[in-house]
Amino acid sequence: MASLNKVMLIGNLGKDPEKRFLGSGQAVTSFSIATSARWTSKTGEKQERTEWHRIVVFGPQAENCEKYLSKGRPVFVEGEIRYRTYEDKNGQQRNITEIVAQRVQFLGSPAGAGANTGERTEHATTQTPSAEADPFPPVESQGGDDIPF
Repeated sequence: MASLNKVMLIGNLGKDPEKRFLGSGQAVTSFSIATSARWTSKTGEKQERTEWHRIVVFGPQAENCEKYLSKGRPVFVEGEIRYRTYEDKNGQQRNITEIVAQRVQFLGSPAGAGANTGERTEHATTQTPSAEADPFPPVESQGGDDIPF
């Protein structure tokens, strides 16, 4: 039986992307996006829930994300969910969930561009991420007051 691990998200960046390089020289960029759901409860009270998603992009697409994306910019991400475990500075084992993007589409206008230009840029690759060691240091949970914007 075949299986499928695919996720599609549209959200806004919580902070500017961070680019690093693997030992092989391949670029790796990470950023977080927020997605929100809004609804009205049975009592008529307006409710909202925001979810944060850690995105990791490899190769030439990583270079483009670091160059063109910035905090607040809307983006479409298509990729797969990955779970990994790491040891933090205190020796505690931590788990992290991230989206490894195969496609990133920039939505809206870049920061500093004229309002309502309707610009829409797409940068996509089908490159499979490297299986090298963890390219990013561990990121602590974004709970409570630790919101990245």
